[in-house]
Amino acid sequence: MKSKYNRKRAGMSKTRRIHRLLGLLLLLPLLGWAITGMVFFIKPGYEGAYEQLAVKTYPLQQTALVSPKTDWQQVRLVRTVLGEHLLVKSQGRSLHLQPGSQAPFVLPDEVQLRLLLQDAMAANPARYGEIETLAGTQALTSTGVGIGLNWDTLSLHQQGADTRLINGLYRVHYLQWLPLGPLNRWLGMLGLALLLAMALVGLRLCFRRQADS
Repeated sequence: MKSKYNRKRAGMSKTRRIHRLLGLLLLLPLLGWAITGMVFFIKPGYEGAYEQLAVKTYPLQQTALVSPKTDWQQVRLVRTVLGEHLLVKSQGRSLHLQPGSQAPFVLPDEVQLRLLLQDAMAANPARYGEIETLAGTQALTSTGVGIGLNWDTLSLHQQGADTRLINGLYRVHYLQWLPLGPLNRWLGMLGLALLLAMALVGLRLCFRRQADS
């Protein structure tokens, strides 16, 4: 009887050691999950970090004559500070055309690009300030926000220090700690497996205590 009791105690001790080891292995991920989960619940600074910056458009002054081609799936006619733009989706490609001739609308020079971007940034001057540098279609503002222009779709995207910080928190939360995607997937699966193992070991300890009481 005593030998059976000793074996039970040894088994419980081994299970506790395994549970403790799993807890230590998961200490860093659990801290990361708790802290980042709180941030994701409260969402501080999300509004500015993920603000949808858009090219400012104006009412069309006159109806342009557009002759759609058979392979066009989507057509939009808009007017910006640079004039009118014909935006077309054709065979999965985005085309930026001149409304009259329907010839490609070539990328403007730096002066016109600055005018277009600054016109959009005026919607939130506190966040964007003024353009400091412009390299091609990529601008850096006086507030440290980077702005990219997709000329084919006439769309903008912006990213500041707050955006990079929140994106970094998402990487921490989802165990995206390594530079390669496949390795990160294996790391995430390992973290979930360890968490499941710790829960199962904890349940085993709980049921053993109930059986012994």
